[in-house]
Amino acid sequence: MTTALPPTPAPTLVADIGGTNARFGLIDEAGIRDSRVFRAADFPSLAAAAEAYLTATQPNPRPTRGAFAVAGPVTGDQVVMTNRGWSFSVNQVRDALGLERLVAVNDFTAVALSVPRLTQADRRQVGEGEPAPDAVIGVIGPGSGLGVSGLVPGANGWTALAAEGGHATMAPISDRESAVLGQLRKAHDHVSAERVLSGPGLVNLYTALCIIDNREPETLTPAQVHDSALAGTNPHCVEAVEMFCAMLGTVAGNLALTLGARGGVYIAGGIVPKLGTLFTHSRFRKRFMEKGRMRDYLEPIPTYVITHELPAFLGLAEAAAQG
Repeated sequence: MTTALPPTPAPTLVADIGGTNARFGLIDEAGIRDSRVFRAADFPSLAAAAEAYLTATQPNPRPTRGAFAVAGPVTGDQVVMTNRGWSFSVNQVRDALGLERLVAVNDFTAVALSVPRLTQADRRQVGEGEPAPDAVIGVIGPGSGLGVSGLVPGANGWTALAAEGGHATMAPISDRESAVLGQLRKAHDHVSAERVLSGPGLVNLYTALCIIDNREPETLTPAQVHDSALAGTNPHCVEAVEMFCAMLGTVAGNLALTLGARGGVYIAGGIVPKLGTLFTHSRFRKRFMEKGRMRDYLEPIPTYVITHELPAFLGLAEAAAQG
């Protein structure tokens, strides 16, 4: 007598939808698979892009639940993306794709929710420290902007805080930083942390440093500032990246104090992982702990760089499990 095999569980459809690209994938017991990137401009709607992915991959069985991360605020069923001409109803997309359940979250919320699912291989510790068990975790991510969130443990899992901490005012620690921020205030009424801790912020730091030193700044992209700093070919690019790392330490320390993030502070985004040992040996950790009387509070808190290539997908798996 032949014993029938149990049916294969349906995978979860996950998507990270930005202003330019829509990345789709499937998550099952084996992990992330069949990740593909589509140009958002090639499709009239999110549902059309998702259906194109499912047609291309033809998963069997077809997903019955999904979780999407979108670049924009998610406050209800109707979602309007910040840098993409798509607006959609979560329920209508769910029905169009034949899903039983669909969860939509902000893209940085998805990154924050990835933290509980990270393994030792998915992160790199910077400095010393050990996480306190069942404690709040801080998450900060310099990329095209500056994402800030926190994870709060609860009886039903982790809750990611929807915050706009990237727009908090940037405070200087040295005279040099004061001069840089003063220069930026000539162009911006409010100099937030995001003005310096992001891809455009890296260019802002480089440009301001050149002007302060009476040098004509070149027109550089964030990648060019980064590459010149790593190669050591442009002293103002080197200083810009060093100041970026130090300022990130200041803001990350502020986040740890504000949230009581004794479970650790995690750094996401596309910039810091590419800095490698330059970041590890930067002033980041020193500045993280430089809070006067609160140094002893911050010193045991570990800081990590997320090195996983698709942390948003891990977070979406967590969101789907909760939803």
